[in-house]
Amino acid sequence: MAFFSFFRKDKAAEKQTLDEGLNKSKQSLLSRIGHAVAGKSTVDDEVLDNLEEALVASDVGVETTLQIIERLQQRVKKDKYISTAELNELLVDEICAMLEENDQPLSVETDNKPYVIMVVGVNGVGKTTTIGKLAWQYKQAGKKVYLGAADTFRAAAIEQLCIWGERVGVPVVKQQQGSDPASVAYDTLQSAKANDADVVLIDTAGRLHNKVNLMNELTKIKQVMQKVVPGAPNEVLLVLDGSTGQNAFEQARQFAKATQITSLAITKLDGTAKGGVVIGISNEMKVPVKYIGLGEQMTDLQPFERVSFVRSILGLD
Repeated sequence: MAFFSFFRKDKAAEKQTLDEGLNKSKQSLLSRIGHAVAGKSTVDDEVLDNLEEALVASDVGVETTLQIIERLQQRVKKDKYISTAELNELLVDEICAMLEENDQPLSVETDNKPYVIMVVGVNGVGKTTTIGKLAWQYKQAGKKVYLGAADTFRAAAIEQLCIWGERVGVPVVKQQQGSDPASVAYDTLQSAKANDADVVLIDTAGRLHNKVNLMNELTKIKQVMQKVVPGAPNEVLLVLDGSTGQNAFEQARQFAKATQITSLAITKLDGTAKGGVVIGISNEMKVPVKYIGLGEQMTDLQPFERVSFVRSILGLD
């Protein structure tokens, strides 16, 4: 049985959080689009050239921008006449159609417990905070949650996860700094299984300086977990800091080389004008964005909905 509704809250409050969280990105993008269509009444080649520059400057990414422009060119050719006033709605249609190819329902299957999520990402992106917020939301849904402190490279990482465990009220399985991360993951899944847990979130080390070691470590963690829970992890969630813009693209590419990423969480969007990175990374990585971070509150980690997101960033109700 999959569950989803625990992420839903009052729709008006959710939309307000989304709009407020994306305000800097919206203002930046709308300003650039405004310059792209200045003095023009219809969408022509010049408008599309200007729009291409605007999207690249908004961290949508070159490859994704070119795909969007190509879609718009085909639309203009088909419809013959498109006014600049229609451009934002047209952008919503084409961007959402593009992102739909990577769409994946937000669900956690609880028939075969526990559902195991391995969380990866470099230090400082909000990885542990995202784990804590997810744990809180799962617990609010009445699910039994376990956390595994498999980032044993830094003592601070273990301590931070334990603080979140206490705050949320869920158990954290840990060992000493420098312990084998796979051993921690193994212990976590054994404890979770013995106590009939629904969801397990495994924190992992956030370093990329040696990709070979990282790949070996993540592979070992997976193999050891599968001895306890066949098929684990059910999900490999990569957490990225949206405020880093194009650097987030590179981190996503490097982690994709190290392990099979199945979903993305993009954080810190409330403090940046680089929200376009969400569109670009999802499209180029062919991996669905499942969560976006829009603030410090527990409820500010929202499920990503492409239509709501694109309409909000383009200033449309």
